[in-house]
Amino acid sequence: QAQLVESGGGLVQPGGSLRLSCVASGSAFSFNAMGWYRQARGMERELVAVISSGGNTIYAQSLKGRFTIYIDNAQKRVYLQMNRLKPEDTAVYYCSAGSWASASDYWGQGTQVTVSS
Repeated sequence: QAQLVESGGGLVQPGGSLRLSCVASGSAFSFNAMGWYRQARGMERELVAVISSGGNTIYAQSLKGRFTIYIDNAQKRVYLQMNRLKPEDTAVYYCSAGSWASASDYWGQGTQVTVSS
């Protein structure tokens, strides 16, 4: 059974940084891309970033320069480094995996990120 487990969320002050981590496990779990999406309260889920096993990336345009996604293929882990966080980054962040470029076949449970002073 495919499983994605996120970690690293929490409360951070504006301007701070957080790193999210996600590990994939389970047999017959086939994917060539992993990603991060987020959903703020009352909003639709939106793409944050996706990365292929070959290192190609897609970012939400508004987040480029502040967020960085990277992947460890051997460990089946994907990370999201978030810098200069803003209150509007507050959301539940979901790890995903699947086919390039949406990587949206499998989902984690989500981890809350709250940016507040």
